[in-house]
Amino acid sequence: MWPLLAVSVLLGAVVAVALLTLSGAATYVIVGLPDPGAITRYGIGVVRVVADASSVVCIGSLLLAAFLVPPQGSGTLARDGYAAVRTAGIAAWVWFVAALASVLFTAADGAGKPVTEMFSGQTLLTLVDAIEQPKAWLFTAALALLVAVGCRLVLSWGWTAVLFFVAVAGLVPVAVTGHSASGGAHDLATNSLLYHLVAAALWVGGLLALLAHGWRRGDHFALAATRFSKLALACWLVMAASGVINALVRISPGDLLTTDYGLLVLAKIVALLMLGVFGHQQRSRGVRALTDGPGGGQLLRLGAVEMLIMFVTIGIATALSRTPPPPQSLIQPSNTELLIGYDLAGPPTVLRLLFDWRFDLVYGTAAIVLAALYLAGVLRLRRRGDRWPAGRTFAWLAGCLVVLLATSSGIGRYSPAMFSVHMGGHMLLSMVAPVLLVLGGPVTLALRALPVAGKDAPPGPREWLLAFVHSPLSKALTHPIVALALFVGSFYVLYFSGLFDAALNYHWAHLLMNAHFLLAGYVFYWPVIGIDPSPRRLPHLGRLGLMFAAMPFHAFFGVILMSKQTVIGQAFFQSLRLPWITDLLADQRLGGGIAWASGELPVLLVLIALLVQWARADDREARRNDRRAEASGDAELAAYNAMLRQLAEGRPVAEGSGGSPGAER
Repeated sequence: MWPLLAVSVLLGAVVAVALLTLSGAATYVIVGLPDPGAITRYGIGVVRVVADASSVVCIGSLLLAAFLVPPQGSGTLARDGYAAVRTAGIAAWVWFVAALASVLFTAADGAGKPVTEMFSGQTLLTLVDAIEQPKAWLFTAALALLVAVGCRLVLSWGWTAVLFFVAVAGLVPVAVTGHSASGGAHDLATNSLLYHLVAAALWVGGLLALLAHGWRRGDHFALAATRFSKLALACWLVMAASGVINALVRISPGDLLTTDYGLLVLAKIVALLMLGVFGHQQRSRGVRALTDGPGGGQLLRLGAVEMLIMFVTIGIATALSRTPPPPQSLIQPSNTELLIGYDLAGPPTVLRLLFDWRFDLVYGTAAIVLAALYLAGVLRLRRRGDRWPAGRTFAWLAGCLVVLLATSSGIGRYSPAMFSVHMGGHMLLSMVAPVLLVLGGPVTLALRALPVAGKDAPPGPREWLLAFVHSPLSKALTHPIVALALFVGSFYVLYFSGLFDAALNYHWAHLLMNAHFLLAGYVFYWPVIGIDPSPRRLPHLGRLGLMFAAMPFHAFFGVILMSKQTVIGQAFFQSLRLPWITDLLADQRLGGGIAWASGELPVLLVLIALLVQWARADDREARRNDRRAEASGDAELAAYNAMLRQLAEGRPVAEGSGGSPGAER
């Protein structure tokens, strides 16, 4: 396995260097900077291939250990999972070293200096502070180091899953600071690139891990191959769609055959199509052979060829990232487009806020996918004759619609440019959408719709979901104090600490803020009015108290914004130079008014839902007591009445007699 991996990485590096040379991109120098030298020009591509290869090996190995092969019944990793984690640890160390090397090479390339000059600590620190790409690689190196150390320590399935998600997060810093993160339409380019990189890492890394598992003659190979086959198809579709979107942002169809950049795009498309063909053969022949019998040689052979093509694709992608787009795509965008990724048609009228859409590839897609998955779960229940309350379905779909409107309608379009509209979107994502989503009871629906693995069968999605609900992380996040601090305390930290000012310049920071708004709201409302069983069950009076504890903090936040005399994010909003915003302080006060007033309706909805749930819980408890009394023939009540008669007659009460308090009847 290791010789094949070494050959594949070498092949990817050779392809990258060859394409850079043939396309002339190796001699591309940023305008105004000197040539950094051949070592820097070619070395940056080689180091990138090594970093990409080691990252996908790490992610794929952790994917195998966490989700493709089962752990022991105690939750401790089995032999195959432990071997995969050790492989991930080795790959993570290589990833860490390659990321550090990328810090040196990208700093040298960005400054137009030979890489040897980067060994001066002061020079390197200055360039890392000034250039985004070296800084991003430094964050990636830190995450890779965390994964490498973690792989030496973990033995349980739960922590392996955590390391997997940390490793996937390691792909993000470089993706959000590259060429896609600058210039016009950088919001679409960055979002599509995130999908593309994650899907590629899961596909390539998962295949490598599956092949290694087969060569080790590991257990549950058929199960791992079947699960990966389903994942691979989804990853291929995501890669194809996101790749097309990302290419169209940077190049017009007419440039595909007339420019080096376009030819590299075509080469990558051809490689992806070939991978799709091999993936289809793998699913239709290799996986079926494993399912029908003990065969696995055909799957390993197909996988080995697919692996070589994958690393050729990585080499093409590396060359593409180092190749300048066609000259017409380098036309200087407007000031607004340069800062937020697109132009605005004019002041935010009601019609524009409702109908001037720009689809958010991250949250818009998530809203649609979550709605579709929920409806698929409801349909599965109905097909087997089970009922699911229509109110829960309506609540979930309404919550998904609110997320879609807050991020993809005119509200989402104007949100990065105006504080008042941003605050409106903030309130929708943190106060309205989570209320509706928790009332939909998605975990309960999933637990009823997903099949049970069985006593001795490997755990599946249902068991993973249960493990997450009962995990220490869920218990910590749903603690009343933690949930309250995340929900209301983060408002003050974000807007009054300077964090919001720093985040305005980066698209990835807007994505992170929206994620925080949604998750903080969901974590707060889940134990208060959630249909799903919470890791921490609060009594109804405690839920009501938690809700009333949050209300004054939220109202006070809006009052502070309305009375504040300085503009939050002033430098960024001034740089937009929007002609219809002549008073930034007035716009901020409008945002404060929105924050203050928008809490009333969600609070009323939450209180109504909480009181209804409280009344229903009391009614269920009363019915349980009645059934218990009927089953015991009212024995407790009869004993209690006998005790009252003895007391009334002045006779001593026998020890142990009596019953529950109540009226004689």
